[in-house]
Amino acid sequence: MRIAQSWLTEILQRANDGWSVSPAELDAGFVRVGLEVEGEPEQLPEIDGPLTIGRVSTIEELEGFKKPIRFCLVDVGGDEPQQIVCGARNFAEGDLVVVALPGTVLPGGFEIGKRKTYGKPSEGMICSASELGIGSDHSGIIVLAEGTAEPGVPAGPVLAAGAGERDTVIELNVTPDRGYCLSARGLARELACGFDLDFADPAVELGLPSEKEAWPLEVTAESGAQRFALRRVTGVDPSARTPWWMARRLLLSGVRPISPAVDVTNYVMLELGHPMHAFDAGRLQGGLVVRRARAGEALTTLDDVERTLDPEDVVICDDRGPISLAGVMGGASTEVSDDTTDVLLEAAVWDTLAVFRTIRRHKLPSEAGKRYERGVDAAASIAALDRAATLLAEITGGSVEASLTDVGSAPVMPTIAFDPERPSRVAGVGYPAGTTRRRLEQIGCTVAGDDAVLLEVTAPAWRPDLTLPADLVEEVLRLEGLENIPSVLPTAPAGRGLTAFQRGRRAVGHALAAAGHVEVLTSPFCDPSVFDAMGLDDDDERRSTMAVVNPLESDKAHLATTLLPSLAEIARRNITRGARDLALFSVAQVSFRTPTTPGVDMLPVDREPTPQERDSLAASLPDQPLHVAALYTGRREPGGHFGPGREADALDAVEAARIVGRALGAEVEVRAAERAPWHPGRCVEVLVDGGDRDAGPGEIVVVGHAGELHPAACERLGLPARTCAVELDLTAIGAREVLPAPTISSFPSVNQDVALVVDVAVPAAQVEAALRSGGGELLESARLFDVYTGAQLGDGRKSLAYALTFRADDRTLTEDEASAWRTAAVEAAEKAVGASLRG
Repeated sequence: MRIAQSWLTEILQRANDGWSVSPAELDAGFVRVGLEVEGEPEQLPEIDGPLTIGRVSTIEELEGFKKPIRFCLVDVGGDEPQQIVCGARNFAEGDLVVVALPGTVLPGGFEIGKRKTYGKPSEGMICSASELGIGSDHSGIIVLAEGTAEPGVPAGPVLAAGAGERDTVIELNVTPDRGYCLSARGLARELACGFDLDFADPAVELGLPSEKEAWPLEVTAESGAQRFALRRVTGVDPSARTPWWMARRLLLSGVRPISPAVDVTNYVMLELGHPMHAFDAGRLQGGLVVRRARAGEALTTLDDVERTLDPEDVVICDDRGPISLAGVMGGASTEVSDDTTDVLLEAAVWDTLAVFRTIRRHKLPSEAGKRYERGVDAAASIAALDRAATLLAEITGGSVEASLTDVGSAPVMPTIAFDPERPSRVAGVGYPAGTTRRRLEQIGCTVAGDDAVLLEVTAPAWRPDLTLPADLVEEVLRLEGLENIPSVLPTAPAGRGLTAFQRGRRAVGHALAAAGHVEVLTSPFCDPSVFDAMGLDDDDERRSTMAVVNPLESDKAHLATTLLPSLAEIARRNITRGARDLALFSVAQVSFRTPTTPGVDMLPVDREPTPQERDSLAASLPDQPLHVAALYTGRREPGGHFGPGREADALDAVEAARIVGRALGAEVEVRAAERAPWHPGRCVEVLVDGGDRDAGPGEIVVVGHAGELHPAACERLGLPARTCAVELDLTAIGAREVLPAPTISSFPSVNQDVALVVDVAVPAAQVEAALRSGGGELLESARLFDVYTGAQLGDGRKSLAYALTFRADDRTLTEDEASAWRTAAVEAAEKAVGASLRG
């Protein structure tokens, strides 16, 4: 919203004689009441030199040029007329214009001089509003109404129109909940609150006569129109021009002046915040009907575009059909033209949602629509209509007919019982007695009742957002100054903090980050077609996704059941930008459908849900376990002068699972498995002890998978070959209290190596588990340090070499004791996996 400071000052001076502030103080006043000012106030530029009023005496059309050129003689009050070449065509002989004579310096340092152009001498310039720094309209030069001034009069005071030579334009960003501020009336009221001034509301009904109906009208219930009022102005002079004071305010607000009828409706919209429309009454056929559009109907709007209407559009019709798209734009068939003498003015209030949808359906934003979709004051409809009719009659010499059509009324606003001490309690500030009443009355509320007990507050019609006591508290605190409310940090109650699982979640993130992984944010949504790329079976549980009714992205309309697709997408994006060595991880929820997760009907919002409705909502929620996933591409260890580095492999994904287990205090085991999208021969399932969870004490549960992704899945997902990944269910792993209880022996260890030959299909993890079970309590560790295959072992055989460490807590072990336990460990491996000692 752009507006001139002089306009706001003029409104406030009606109740505060002589009041004025500087542009900086005005800016601060808006900020004080919570309005956002865009940039610095824009002061109109100064113009040096002889800028004067002139009258066009003669116009000669010059031929032979690519664009229309006119040679004009302009009376500027001297003995001889001024010769000026001009390309504009929106003026005629006898019109009053603004002339920059030689020596004038226009904004931007553009100095006017004498020159010869298009074969004619030119001794000055006929100016447009943009050339004078008054708005941005450069469609034509300024043409002043007859009687504004005489030729030769200095133009500066005339152009200022009583606003002072250096008026200021301020631009505000008005939020959707404060639509009333899209007007001089609303902004002036806010300033009155900010500067604690009296306020004289300009939206006053003038009491114009209303002896009969201005025009036959029918408003259907389906239209949703709240109020519809009509007044008629007859005897309009088509040649009349908009007075400069009005045109100036429109230009500074970013609105181009067109004609008195159009300009008056735009001016009242900017002044009072109530959009209006002017019909050429002579072009109307029959009475008006307000209804929904019918299928197949069309309307040519004022921009000369024929639009096919939707049955949800609200239209104004005469006997021929639609003539206006309600709340958005009028129709061309009843447009006010250069020969209009009979004008029918309309002031209506429409359903905000209907206007909102119509604007977006037809891609037709407008200043009127911007206000209607935020809400318009229906109580000001007649005041706006009276104001517009009076202005139009004064400007054009017409007369306001003694008639009024008024269908509908302003809404009845609810009365709110309000404790006057509540703002003080909420803010923790002791506001003086009477503050609540004073502030609420300043914003237009009607306040009754005793300040010592309860107030009965009725919000004004232009504030439909004030419906609860909390809304009134916010208004009082806003006007008293949110910056004056002290910031006091609450004292944390003792004995509270993160739960064990929350601490575990943080520990997982810290542990993976410390191990060289980079955390990324994955999307909770996915495209189900990605499961085909991953190679999932048709009955895989991960395919049982849930569709979102109103997705953020149309191609990702389902809740994700796995983090891998989103990780793959992030990896692809990084690879296309040159980052190929990746170790990414994410911790996020996934969503699984349960037998009790159907769609739930919309619940009413005028009451709390019943216990049965709460139970239904709770039962409809999906199962949302917390998962962690990591993905690896390229090098896991960088290369350089110190060595060639190392490519990421399946063991990195397995180690990530162990890191997660240690962070959560869980003992992780792995065993060979097959699960898409992993490579069948390079995939393990990750297991933990079920502990005291649902699986029962001591039962081993599968919590995820790790390894190298299948080559076909990598290709379809757009990932490099040999990409590795791990995904674990943190909720299934759970969190254990990890308390420091180290067992340290001061006695030396005894180290013994053993090499076992097994089938190549036997996982090393099974061999290690067998060694540990046979090695007894004295076996401190078993570490695989070599894997060998060769012809001397035979086809399908491999050798696994382990370093076994034995230690006792109470004595020094002898070699014989260690050898005995080594033999027991080998025997256990022989029984469990068919291992034999390598000779």
